[in-house]
Amino acid sequence: MSKNTRFGITMTCVLAAFVLFMSAAAARSTGVIQGHVYDAKGIPIPGITVKARNTETGFVSRTVTDRNGRFHFAGMPFGPYTVKAEIPGFLSERLEGEITGSSPTLTLVFKLETSALREMEEKAKDKTVAGSVTGGVKKHQSYRTHPSEPLFPASFHQRFNTEEYDRIYEIGFRDTLTNPLSTFSIDVDTASYANMRRFIQNNQLPYKDAVRIEEMINYFSYDYPLPDKKHPFAVYTEISTCPWHEGHRLIHIGLQGKKLETKDLPRSNLVFLLDVSGSMQPENKLPLLKSAFKLLLKELDEKDRVAIVVYAGAAGLVLPSTPADQKDAIIDAIERLEAGGSTAGGAGIKLAYKIAQENFISGGNNRIILATDGDFNVGTSSSSELVRMIEEKRKKGVFLTVLGFGMGNYKDGRMEQIADKGNGNYHYIDNLLEAKKVFIDDMRGTLFTIAKDVKIQIEFNPAKVKAYRLIGYENRMLNKEDFDDDTKDAGELGAGHTVTALYEIVPYGSSEEIQELTGLKYQTAKIDPRAFKSKELLTIRLRYKKPDQDKSALIEAAALNKSLEIAESSADFKMAAAVAAFGMLLRDSDFKGNATYESILELAREGKSTDRNGYRAEFIKLVEMCRLLDQAGTR
Repeated sequence: MSKNTRFGITMTCVLAAFVLFMSAAAARSTGVIQGHVYDAKGIPIPGITVKARNTETGFVSRTVTDRNGRFHFAGMPFGPYTVKAEIPGFLSERLEGEITGSSPTLTLVFKLETSALREMEEKAKDKTVAGSVTGGVKKHQSYRTHPSEPLFPASFHQRFNTEEYDRIYEIGFRDTLTNPLSTFSIDVDTASYANMRRFIQNNQLPYKDAVRIEEMINYFSYDYPLPDKKHPFAVYTEISTCPWHEGHRLIHIGLQGKKLETKDLPRSNLVFLLDVSGSMQPENKLPLLKSAFKLLLKELDEKDRVAIVVYAGAAGLVLPSTPADQKDAIIDAIERLEAGGSTAGGAGIKLAYKIAQENFISGGNNRIILATDGDFNVGTSSSSELVRMIEEKRKKGVFLTVLGFGMGNYKDGRMEQIADKGNGNYHYIDNLLEAKKVFIDDMRGTLFTIAKDVKIQIEFNPAKVKAYRLIGYENRMLNKEDFDDDTKDAGELGAGHTVTALYEIVPYGSSEEIQELTGLKYQTAKIDPRAFKSKELLTIRLRYKKPDQDKSALIEAAALNKSLEIAESSADFKMAAAVAAFGMLLRDSDFKGNATYESILELAREGKSTDRNGYRAEFIKLVEMCRLLDQAGTR
């Protein structure tokens, strides 16, 4: 062996030893912050935001408590810390401690005294919070409620996680012979996906009814052919074997909205309707909302106008309709917002529509952007009252976008209904990257509607399809007669948006039994002999209206009975199938078949494609994380 070789080996060993030494040293210079959050009765509180800040370096880390009220920070640099546990918008506790070489683990036990809430509201004075800590603790801190905070909802005296989700009843298989038509409204909402991601990134599996599979599928864009000039969108179909059920097939139906160039964008009349009630205080609510709207503001110019309406104990106009190039004035109005008070959501919506109508731009994009956690509790509060009011307002040509924020008291079902009935869309903003996706990457689709009341009706050929099941869209189903009824509301399609729907079908001739209508007494359903000779598997019919019209147009297209093996299908097909299967696993669906996290990961990796924005790669990480949570028995 030459001297140079021996020298190279020696230096390599020295370098390796140095790296190990530095790694060990780094490990020795970090510690752990852990603990629990309880209420006054010693009951663990889940979903509480916990923030640890190193008071010397400014280093900040955040997490939320799990279902047992536990929190855990690893790899925290040595030093003094202020740790804050917070019930969103209502009560917080700060404790101080230090991590050192002799005491590398800081354990904190927060006890939130809910019995003091009413006294806090009345006096609005500093109070000392009870608590106990171990491991280098210096002292207890104090907290202060917002001076304008009125009476807290009674529910917060009893329970702290008041998130609400509407019950989802999955669609089963339909016998094609007795029920050949499937009719539904399109859905371009994405809130369920971002909300699901929030759960998983906080080491929790989402609630089953928080998982709307169609919103997960439509979170992603797909590479469909662009439409011609006759209609504002084009139709795409692809058929392959079903990845989770041998013997079944999967039909992928896609719509591609026309894209708008910047020079072709209509003028915008936007009204920011912002919830500034007490429940919006946490950093993932009003502070994140402010940052999100400043991102949107950068995309607007002098031809656009912005007004700001807020609501808490009462609704008010913070900024009259202002040209969007006066950004300093608009940003100043946003920055001055503070959270405090109860939630007069109904009054805020009424005022926002009034401002939008007063500044209406004929032929423009007239839209209210409602940002809230959905916790309306003063004024017009019931979902049915709000929905009726919004149904009336939409007839005047003002569209509605709903943005959900936060956790702990999140009211998902209410916001979904409001968006659906307001000729708009619904998104959940869990971080600034999601705000960028909604307001920058997908801005044209988010703000500029190219078709409204878009309905789809599929007629299956009973000589080719024995039974079918639409995956997701449970809240978007329509009666077959609604398809030709122009008074029936349906979903909206934005510029450049894609809409995707998946059907799982049982081929004709299968011996599989379908639990459907049988034994008719007065009639017998028969297949037209011509259906056996046809090469068509199904016919797709779509109805839509232009944004400023009330009469619908019809598009019709047939899909031939041609199927690929899953290995030969497109990347988009594999990705959509992976997302659908993941949603079924999260819901523990009766129709998940033999889907597993492993099979989903394989499909998603094959469907990753170019993934310019990294959303598909993020999905793969979520599936991997969820697999670990499942193995750990988290639910």
